[in-house]
Amino acid sequence: MSNHERVNIPPKPTSAPRSAALQASMDTSMLAVVQASPQAAMQASPYTQQQPAATHLNVGRTPSTILAEHAPPAEPEAESSGGSMRSSAVRSSASMAIGTMASRILGFVKGIVLGIAIAGSSVTVANIFEGANNLPNLIFLMIAGGVFNAVLIPQIAKASKQPDKGTDFISRLLTLGVIGLLVLTAVVMALVTPIMGLSTSFTGKNLELAITFGLFLLPQIFFYGLFSLLGQVLNAHNSFKAYAWAPVLNNVVAIAGLLVFIAVSGRATTNPHTVDNWTTGQTWMLAGTATLGIIVQSAVLLIPVHRLGLKLRPKFGWRGTGLGATAKVAVWTMGTMIIGNLSFIVILRVATIPAGGDGGPGSGSTIPGLFALNRATELYIMPHSIIALSIATVMFTAMAHAAASKDLAGLRTSLAGALRTTGMATVFAAVALVVLSGPFGMLFSGGYETTGRQIGVTLSILAIGAPFYSINFILNRVFYAQENARTPFTIQCIMVCIGLGTALLASLLPEEFIIYGLAASYTLTNVLGPVVSHVLLRKRLGDYGGGLIMRAHMRFVIAALASGIVGELGLRLFGSSSTGGFMWSSIGASAVTLAVVGSVMAAVYVLVLKQLRVAEVDAVLNPLLAKVRGRLPSRR
Repeated sequence: MSNHERVNIPPKPTSAPRSAALQASMDTSMLAVVQASPQAAMQASPYTQQQPAATHLNVGRTPSTILAEHAPPAEPEAESSGGSMRSSAVRSSASMAIGTMASRILGFVKGIVLGIAIAGSSVTVANIFEGANNLPNLIFLMIAGGVFNAVLIPQIAKASKQPDKGTDFISRLLTLGVIGLLVLTAVVMALVTPIMGLSTSFTGKNLELAITFGLFLLPQIFFYGLFSLLGQVLNAHNSFKAYAWAPVLNNVVAIAGLLVFIAVSGRATTNPHTVDNWTTGQTWMLAGTATLGIIVQSAVLLIPVHRLGLKLRPKFGWRGTGLGATAKVAVWTMGTMIIGNLSFIVILRVATIPAGGDGGPGSGSTIPGLFALNRATELYIMPHSIIALSIATVMFTAMAHAAASKDLAGLRTSLAGALRTTGMATVFAAVALVVLSGPFGMLFSGGYETTGRQIGVTLSILAIGAPFYSINFILNRVFYAQENARTPFTIQCIMVCIGLGTALLASLLPEEFIIYGLAASYTLTNVLGPVVSHVLLRKRLGDYGGGLIMRAHMRFVIAALASGIVGELGLRLFGSSSTGGFMWSSIGASAVTLAVVGSVMAAVYVLVLKQLRVAEVDAVLNPLLAKVRGRLPSRR
């Protein structure tokens, strides 16, 4: 293999231009947005920092991702005195990484416990809860999310450098933000009946239960906003740990609420929960504790904000603060957010058709619904959030630096290296998710095989588009590195039209196939996304090594298919081909199956890559192996 085919990721520059550093600081984890809909990550811009999600799974951010997401803009001239600041950031990154990883693990556990609680032989209640639980996140992102993150982040960072550390501005900002959030939340709750009726396909008793859930869940809008505001204040003052650890408390509270629910109401497999036998007490335990977790997540940030010593207090009068000028700069980004999230309302309505009904016996109880789609989404997006997001965050500063210097060759090199390195992991992940979709589905099924199979089928359809999803994400980072938000907006509009068209076609399918049709819609959109982005990017950037990238990906595909064949044979040993087989027997059995077969598949994949002389595998594994060897006791 020639040297040109090897991974060539330039080192992160020590100081990026002001505009580049600002955008790098706003690059975000897309997972939280994705949890509302699989298409959301592709559609959100890099300014949507740490958007809240109803489930807040928080899968897969690395220390570099966290620093890029949360660090305030860095001034180039601060390089001479920046050593101590960077050293402090490195020291705190370990704690932040542990906090975010703990939150992801707990979020995964929460999904499993949620399945045990409400996903048994009848998943109607689970589908209704998922539909209601999506709305607070969607509404916040659509109306307030873009404003908070695209407009306020640079203003808070700028104000923090004032002699009063931004006390006056932040006081006015928090006052405005709290009032705006209270008004927004009150209006939405007052309109809960028409909002729920328009955004979902629930009718009759199912709609009544969805409205009840909404009254408990929609207050999350206020606390999502408060969490975002307080988090940005902390970030602007170089305080990151609390923001990283707060979601852990959210998940702990939510899991505790689900465990109480199971203790009082029983598992869904042994005590089926239906719309007819559902009680107010169960709503308090399920939806009430979900909102309580968001409240705790937000309230805990008040402590570190108080320790900043800013002496914040309610303060009115917002003229001359500069917010108007900043809002004009963010118009394209906010337009992207609005269009994307409006489309999700339509998709949510289609996804709730299977659980629509009137709440009568058997209404949408045994066919796949929104619960299966959301659980499959959380699984299929994990490779992106763990791998592609981390690489893109690290690479974004290098891309922005090259773009600011008009170094198109360096920009092309960074992009090609990021695509090849990401592909090595995401191609395998896609094949692994398809092969292991059954045992993965069982983890969230509550131990009920039919539900596990439904999640598994949905996951296998979504997984096909996983590598394309990450490719499109990285291609769009190049536009933002060039300070071009208009082209991603154009791409957004094209993909939304395709996604809505295919989603509406899915709504015409028989109810038992609608969720599978939606999954196919997402996959088709994910596959077409990189095609559109590539065409537009090539006009601006020229050839960025497409032939070498395709050649590398073909080797990844060969190795992944080899591991997939081995994995499929391994699953047969665990009873995958028979109803009631070992891997379908319980959540624990599926976990054992995943651990054994998944490990074998990963080993086969690496071995085949080695045989194919793929340079990327050494570029990724050698640093990890060096760290492991460094921790082993020396032999003397």
